[in-house]
Amino acid sequence: MRPTDLLQALTVILIWGLNFVVIKTAVSEIPPLLLTSLRFALVALLVAPLFRPRRDEIRGILWLSLVMGVGHFGLLFIGLQGADAATSALMIQLGIPFSVILSTLFFSDTLGPVRLSGMLMAFAGAALLAGEPGGGTPLALGALLVSAFCWAWSNILIKRYHHIRPMAIIGWMSLFSIPLMAAASLALENGHMAQLQAASWKAWAALGYIAIGSSIIAYYLWYRLIGRLSINQVVPFSLLAPLIGVAAGVLILDEAFTLYKALGGLLTISGVALIELRQARRRRQSPAAPDPPI
Repeated sequence: MRPTDLLQALTVILIWGLNFVVIKTAVSEIPPLLLTSLRFALVALLVAPLFRPRRDEIRGILWLSLVMGVGHFGLLFIGLQGADAATSALMIQLGIPFSVILSTLFFSDTLGPVRLSGMLMAFAGAALLAGEPGGGTPLALGALLVSAFCWAWSNILIKRYHHIRPMAIIGWMSLFSIPLMAAASLALENGHMAQLQAASWKAWAALGYIAIGSSIIAYYLWYRLIGRLSINQVVPFSLLAPLIGVAAGVLILDEAFTLYKALGGLLTISGVALIELRQARRRRQSPAAPDPPI
């Protein structure tokens, strides 16, 4: 890995790690479903005209707009409205063990004792995080749990539609998600114009960060690294994102760093690391074998 590759990987992880604090800042002023709709609109405006999918790829992107767009991103924003940024950064890591479960169902993947141990550790850590008195409301924690599952499910879909260019997925998934998220926002939220007019520059800057920084720049750099380097070189960096998210929540938003976060976070990240390291070993042993989407 060249120094420029290392810099790009660390830049992506820093953007994604800080993203939890940025979203938390934005949803404190703009309702989460409305904010998600605006995020999709901005991404679609900037990306969709440049990367057009083929007609036969539309159906796959429509499925992704429902599962990843509405399910993952919409519920993530709802979860961050009612939960700590640090707790959210850790809870969303459950997408990795969920991916393992779905991979065994859809790809006849063998679970094995190492990944099973990692799954149990990750879910035990999540249970500790959920037990923290001030970590988040039950609704928020439930939304984060389902959001993590939808992220895992979207991995299954992306593996099925691997022939579609990543940036086309990002742009057109965002475009197709707009009416779904806007309808949900109109049905479940109110005072849209008043809250938009009252939103501070911090909320609008956060929207720009979420759409341009986290959704376009970070994914573009990440896919470039994945395309040029081996997955084993790139994927381990993703384990740093929740650590940055926790640190940012504590240092920037003054969230309490409790024993629940310390033990729950340690178990969750250790479990995810076990899964990722085992998967990296399998890739080295069978580089030509199809990779489960973890």
